[in-house]
Amino acid sequence: MAKFFIHRPIFAIVIAIIISLIGIIAGINTPIAQYPVISPPTINVSVDYSGANATVVNQAVAQIIENRVNGTQGMDYMTSDSNDDGSYSLNVFFEVGTDGDMDSVKVQNNVASANSSLPETVIASGVTERRKIAAVMPTVIN
Repeated sequence: MAKFFIHRPIFAIVIAIIISLIGIIAGINTPIAQYPVISPPTINVSVDYSGANATVVNQAVAQIIENRVNGTQGMDYMTSDSNDDGSYSLNVFFEVGTDGDMDSVKVQNNVASANSSLPETVIASGVTERRKIAAVMPTVIN
């Protein structure tokens, strides 16, 4: 069988091009919903503590919220950032395959339980939780 394609290289090239085109067409026509989920659900918690520097935000807000959120069911890891303008951001990453809406509710409940320990200025400005979507892809309807 190999000799057949060795002696007829043009035929082998045409077959290779046809197989490649079929693969490209199949890849384009595959609905996005059938692609596997590869990015973990991420929940962002942001706080604004007016008039505070990064050290104060870390001690008065970050430690309290992180202690409550740490250990949330399905959580993989979290990262945080305190800035000198009084802003604080916490990103909570969950395991791939978990429900992002339920993860958001879990984080929201844990942050709500920390509200009583936060400074009044932070509570007045509000603590915002939102689900982050890593990649926005067009929706294909079949």
